[in-house]
Amino acid sequence: MTRALHVIESANAPALGDIRAAGDGDVIYIRPDATNRRDFPKYWEAVGSAFVRGAQVVVTRGEEG
Repeated sequence: MTRALHVIESANAPALGDIRAAGDGDVIYIRPDATNRRDFPKYWEAVGSAFVRGAQVVVTRGEEG
């Protein structure tokens, strides 16, 4: 069961701490334009931590929705 859904994109993103704390049952979507964020490397590191904790990570390639 999904506990939380997080979306990282150029204009909006959850708090870094929320991403780092994500784990089993959470889903993180990374939109293609997220790499335009100045702080994207910090988000990428936080996503890695969440992945190790069991979060599902979806890197989109221009899909809408």
